[in-house]
Amino acid sequence: MVQIIAGKKGKGKTKHLLDRANSAIRDSKGSIVYLDKSSKHMYELSNKIRLINVNEYPIKSSEGFIGFICGIISQDHDLEMMFLDSFLKLSCLEGEDITDTIATLERIGEKYHVTFVLSVSMDAENLPENAQADVIVSL
Repeated sequence: MVQIIAGKKGKGKTKHLLDRANSAIRDSKGSIVYLDKSSKHMYELSNKIRLINVNEYPIKSSEGFIGFICGIISQDHDLEMMFLDSFLKLSCLEGEDITDTIATLERIGEKYHVTFVLSVSMDAENLPENAQADVIVSL
């Protein structure tokens, strides 16, 4: 399953994502991972959530990003949720069509029972049609 928090930069998406991750860990029976472009939010997250600074890895394309996600899933068999802050930047999709990547995440989520919560710096109505149904919050 893919869930999207959409809105322009500076609208509070990261705060909403952090709050959502911290709430999710309370009810989680498995593990939760938070992907970000830095480690600056480390102290705002519960210590039970694994924070990964994606910029520490040589990801140069959306295909490489999907491989990175699959690597995390393959190493953590009880992974329940992944929170992705700055999704467009992390996935190398700034200014690109995100349709295929969202569809791939949907398939991965269904197969491995992982929910992906994405923060996307774009208004909900500007998202591709396949992603508009996944919007849970529009800021």
